[in-house]
Amino acid sequence: MPQKDLYSTLGVDRNASDAEIKKAYRKLAQKYHPDKNKGDKAAEKKFKEINEAYETLSDKQKRSFYDQFGSTQGSAGGAGSGFGGFNGNAQGFDFSNFGGGFADIFESFFSGGGGQTSQRRGQKRGPMRGEDIEARIKIGFEESVKGTDRELEITKADQCDHCKGTGAEPGSKVVTCSSCKGTGEVREVRQTILGQIATSRTCSQCHGEGRMPEKKCSVCHGTTRKRVSEKVKVKIPAGISNDSTIRLSGKGEAGVRGGAYGDLYLHITVRPHKEFVRSGDDIHTEQTIHLLQGVLGDEIDVKTVYGKVKLKIPAGTSSGKVFKLKDYGMPRVNTNQKGDHYLKVILDIPSKLSKKEKALYAELAQEAKLDLKPGGKSGFFDQFK
Repeated sequence: MPQKDLYSTLGVDRNASDAEIKKAYRKLAQKYHPDKNKGDKAAEKKFKEINEAYETLSDKQKRSFYDQFGSTQGSAGGAGSGFGGFNGNAQGFDFSNFGGGFADIFESFFSGGGGQTSQRRGQKRGPMRGEDIEARIKIGFEESVKGTDRELEITKADQCDHCKGTGAEPGSKVVTCSSCKGTGEVREVRQTILGQIATSRTCSQCHGEGRMPEKKCSVCHGTTRKRVSEKVKVKIPAGISNDSTIRLSGKGEAGVRGGAYGDLYLHITVRPHKEFVRSGDDIHTEQTIHLLQGVLGDEIDVKTVYGKVKLKIPAGTSSGKVFKLKDYGMPRVNTNQKGDHYLKVILDIPSKLSKKEKALYAELAQEAKLDLKPGGKSGFFDQFK
């Protein structure tokens, strides 16, 4: 009877990497595992074929022999015999030959903890850092310029002040868990198609602690923490920008088993201003001035975030001209430096003129030797747009 192609059995290409072979094996092994297909002989047969294929293709020497001769017979370890001498009884079988893949699957199926394998045998869970907290604060544009102080109330898990974080009612003892005998986990032996498999899971009675209160705290019920409301003061620095984040170290939730507090992250929203537009550390504004101010020049008041500032407009200033007011922009956070203020001037061409104004503009047009065509495309006032 011709031997089945091992690559096809795992559903991978002949050039598949070790990682791809391992991934395909895990997926198929979980799908056809006898525990998930009880009484299904076809699934049981498929599961055996998958394991035989993986045993060969996960071993470089066996895979090389198979690629050259199309067979596992004669290769090191006798790959053609299935599990390298496996006779139907898994007792004493060394799963390390599978590079952790086979053992990982069985640990996932039988651990009793939903596949959680981070805790090793005989190792209790250590301190766990508290969770971080996030909040959002809205401030005005002017507050972002000068900086401001805010106070907010947060609700979080904090150390229980009744039991001081032990989880035990004051006066009662913390004793060794009777279920796991202080190891933090419970070991079990299960009978499977491969024989007896010894597995372990986190102790459900002490939750992996190895120790537990003789009498649970009447306030936190043994959890070591309780919900509290706390007022937190925060200093928002001058120059802070929209969508910035401030971290307050240690202001998050309390840790467990002596773990550190988490952090509080405050996300800042700066409300937009109707006149000032921020770009980096610079501020941009527009200001309309009279046509004659641009033609003859003038000194105007410019509104900045620090108050009004005098600005000299030179004669012959065109509409759209941009002036820079140095150091009148946003403060740079935690420095003594500032950005700049950029003012764009717009010349206001009058839409209505008195008879006297029209006469004066007409005299100017004659002085400039302009051949006016009122209402035409080359009219006098179009020169200033």
